[in-house]
Amino acid sequence: MSSGPGGNGNGNGNGNGTKRNAELAFQALGKWLEEDDWHPVRMEGMLAFRTGFAGENARVVCVAEIRPQQQFLFYALVPNKVPEERRVPVSEALTRANWGLRIGNFELDFTDGEIRFKSSLDFEGELLTPALIRNTVYPAVATLDHYLPAIMAVAYGGKDPAEAIAEVEKPEPSDS
Repeated sequence: MSSGPGGNGNGNGNGNGTKRNAELAFQALGKWLEEDDWHPVRMEGMLAFRTGFAGENARVVCVAEIRPQQQFLFYALVPNKVPEERRVPVSEALTRANWGLRIGNFELDFTDGEIRFKSSLDFEGELLTPALIRNTVYPAVATLDHYLPAIMAVAYGGKDPAEAIAEVEKPEPSDS
C-alpha cells in the first residue's frame, strides 16, 4: 500500500522506509557500476555518480542518480552543446527520435544547448536489482550512440532534421 509522496508504504508516512530504500539503492548502484567497470565517481551533495561511456560515435559523460522518492535516473550527455541558432532544428530532430522510443527520451536545454538522453525507473517499495540497473543504463547509452550522428549532422552540418533521423532509423540491410 502506498502512503503518497514521502511515505514509506506502511501507512505511517514517516518516510524512514523510503529513505532507507533509496540508500540501499544507491549502494547497489555503486556496486553494480564498479563491478561492470564504469569507474564511478561520487557526486557531492547528492546520491549520484558521474561516469563515462565510450560508444562507436563518441565518448559521453553519464550521471546515475538515485532520488529520495525511490527513483533511478540515468543520463547520458552529448559531449557538445548545440549552438543557439541550431536549437530549433535540433529540437525537431530530437522530437522525431523520441517518437516510438520504448525506453527513455532525449532532452534539450534551450538555455545552454545541452542534450542528454534520460532513462529512468521508479522502484518504490522494491529493491533496485542489478538487472533493473542494467536495463536502465544500457538502453540509454546505446540509444544516444545510435542517434548521435544524426544529432551532430543537424547541429553542426545544417542537415534537415527529418532526413537525418530517417537515415539512422533505416533498417540495416540483411545478409541474405
